[in-house]
Amino acid sequence: MTFKKSLNFVNITAASEAPKDPCCSIESPHVVDTPDLLTQKEKARTYIIEGMDCSSCALTLENHLKSHADVKSVNVHFATGKMTIDHNNSVDEIINEVLKAGYTASYISSRRRYIAKKDKSGTNSVVFSGVLLLCGFLGFHFGASPLLINILYVISIITGGYIPAKSAFYALKSRSLDMNVLMTAAILGAAAIGEWFEGATVVWLFALGNILQSRSIEKTRNSIRSLLELAPTEAFVKNGQQLVKKPVEEIVLEDVIVIKPGDKIPLDGEVIAGESSVNQAPITGESIPVDKQIGDIVYAGTINEHGSLEVKITKLVEDTTIAKIIHLVEEAQEKKAPTEAFVDKFARIYTPIVFVLALGVMIFPPLVGVGTWGEWFYKGLELLVVACPCALVISTPLAIVSAIGNAAKNGVLIKGGAFLEIAGRITAIAFDKTGTLTEGKPRVSQVIVTGAAKEDELLSIAHTLEAYSNHPIARAVVGYAKERGHLPLKGDKFRNLVGKGVGATIEGQQYFAGNLKLFHEISTTDVIKVETQIKTLESEGNTIVIIGTQHNILGILAVADSIRQTSFKAIGDLQRVGVQQVVMLTGDNEGTAKKVALQSGVSRYFAELLPENKVDAIKQMQDEGHFVAMVGDGINDAPALATAHLGFAMGGAGTDTAMETADIVLMADNLEKLPHTVNLSRKTIRIIKQNIWFSLIIKAAALILIFPDILTLWIAVISDTGAALIVILNSMRIMRIKS
Repeated sequence: MTFKKSLNFVNITAASEAPKDPCCSIESPHVVDTPDLLTQKEKARTYIIEGMDCSSCALTLENHLKSHADVKSVNVHFATGKMTIDHNNSVDEIINEVLKAGYTASYISSRRRYIAKKDKSGTNSVVFSGVLLLCGFLGFHFGASPLLINILYVISIITGGYIPAKSAFYALKSRSLDMNVLMTAAILGAAAIGEWFEGATVVWLFALGNILQSRSIEKTRNSIRSLLELAPTEAFVKNGQQLVKKPVEEIVLEDVIVIKPGDKIPLDGEVIAGESSVNQAPITGESIPVDKQIGDIVYAGTINEHGSLEVKITKLVEDTTIAKIIHLVEEAQEKKAPTEAFVDKFARIYTPIVFVLALGVMIFPPLVGVGTWGEWFYKGLELLVVACPCALVISTPLAIVSAIGNAAKNGVLIKGGAFLEIAGRITAIAFDKTGTLTEGKPRVSQVIVTGAAKEDELLSIAHTLEAYSNHPIARAVVGYAKERGHLPLKGDKFRNLVGKGVGATIEGQQYFAGNLKLFHEISTTDVIKVETQIKTLESEGNTIVIIGTQHNILGILAVADSIRQTSFKAIGDLQRVGVQQVVMLTGDNEGTAKKVALQSGVSRYFAELLPENKVDAIKQMQDEGHFVAMVGDGINDAPALATAHLGFAMGGAGTDTAMETADIVLMADNLEKLPHTVNLSRKTIRIIKQNIWFSLIIKAAALILIFPDILTLWIAVISDTGAALIVILNSMRIMRIKS
């Protein structure tokens, strides 16, 4: 959904049915159909703020609202254009207070969505101011009366400078020294010394620059707000044999909805009827649709490709995966990265220093007899314009917002600018093997008959022995036997031999399924004959299940975990984007680890590790001078994830824990988006550095050119607003980086 500058709202759900907010008056000229009844728990409201060009604007608005008696707390974030405020008065009054400060506010309800109508009054005033400026300029060249020309310039200044002047007034009231204050002071100064053309030109260029900046910044902010459009607002609910169309807010748990081919899925749920392929790219970034059948989970915002589905709702609208993604991404955008925090501190020092310097330039040189008052006053006005650090303070937050938005659209949740910066510095990535590089689903790779029994008899005995075990290896054996139609035999006296295997009596004979250690203990005489073969199979990366009795070995099942199809490509891509070492950590034996390492293409591996040994491996790489990231499932690998500089969790779409606890979450259960995340982070850091250096060089050049009388007021404004626009456009390039 796109939010535009506005004082009015149109409810795109059932407006006439929405209960009115008791905080809003019906007569309000600003809000139409303010939505839901707010409960006591919903004290903090969220507003979209339009018209902020830099972080100092956000600070001005924040300070202004804090002075209001009915406001308990307020936080305004420039990069996202959002304000979170806890207030006792009406929504109308808050919107009016924001309007006084020179900005516009749109109230966003948690239960309804709004499109704001576009307000063109700001654009119209800039156009009118520009026309008057042009008329005055042409009048000067065609010999018009100087009085008439100056009147045109004065009206142009008032028309174009009214909004910045009003914002400057509230900034001063809030003890903020923002760009509106500096520009207004420069314009008034130009008028005081009779530079009406300069003053009108400065006003028009400044106002035009603000509009262009605001529109460009809004495009960046809308990269995340568009996530709101992913899930439909209504769904077809099954009521007996009928389908009833309902708003998603009215649907409750256990309701059954019907999703037709080509429709977007409105809520998270479990498929209870039908089969289809679902495009999960909006959530996980996966390019290939995923087959869904009875028992599978589907997510709000994904697209049903073909086939009708009946889905039982498992999550309400505010708890869906897409809702959590939006919440986490917006939270992430509001967390300042170290670079952003540093730039903000620098700007807070830079602006007052240059402001004081401007006053000094106006006063001291003429006092000591160097030049005229008018000459130095003009230079001081130029310094006031140069004191605006706008391009510098927006250089980092917009780049970070763009990067987090890009990542979210590609199925990657980055929890904040700090983690984005760390990801760009990674030199080594460690992977847990099982379930990360591999499928985590062992499969029988070989069946070797060594005794008198035939293969079908061997598999039936294996099926019988392993049927009562929940171990992944046992499930792999049972699954293999079932696929080939080998039913279990009648058995009893089942025993679980911890760390060794299982035993049972089948048709009066004791049988065992287990490892080499078990068969050495029960003194099976055949074990020596197959020991060499078993060790060869283990060295090739297999886990061995031996089937036999106390006297004979009937056969050997080799079980192996298969490499994910995406692992090899992902590891190659990581190395191509500059990751020096890709490391595998596993508790498996050396043979299995070596095989998986060769198949996946990792640089090195650590085998036979306990969880605490994985921590030691991470520390070893850190001691070697690497910036280390750990990729795991977010739960079993918690110690290693905590030790690494950065923790990646996989499969966030299926687990709330991973979404809440990891630094960066790959929503899909594969690694294909990991190289994109590292590449995106590195390019973002590069663009941030470009923005900062460009902003500083432009400011330094402007400061130097003031004193040789090369710089004029209007050139100073162009350098300031032009630099800001270039920084914004450079940051917007991040949104186009493809995976």
